[in-house]
Amino acid sequence: MRELDKIKVRDVMRDNVTMVDGSIDVMEAMRIMKSAKTTSLIVNKRDDSDEYGMVLFSDIAKQVIAKDRAPERVNAFEVMAKPVLSVRPDMSIRFCARLFENFGISHAPVVEQEDVIGIVSYYTLVLGAIDLGDD
Repeated sequence: MRELDKIKVRDVMRDNVTMVDGSIDVMEAMRIMKSAKTTSLIVNKRDDSDEYGMVLFSDIAKQVIAKDRAPERVNAFEVMAKPVLSVRPDMSIRFCARLFENFGISHAPVVEQEDVIGIVSYYTLVLGAIDLGDD
């Protein structure tokens, strides 16, 4: 078995996920991101039949700042990605990186039994692989 197959998403995910309601404005989302020191937010489901969404710094930069929109007049649901691909915590980081490449994404919520338990990104995947080399 390859060494990277031994490292699972659970081992490298960030588990302090910041969840928000999609109706907050982008200015509030930016304040929350700054306070939480994160570049991504998970947007909660509205009900059991809904799906999770995600707002990234890059979404705000592209859809609000670059277009000269007032962040206090744009809601998070207007710029979020939804639905988002999620990954299982027991997926190997090698397959997670392939999934990111195949679908052109850089972040994904980690979902276990319908609940978001973390978030994984290229950044956390690479750091996880580096940690393997430090052993």
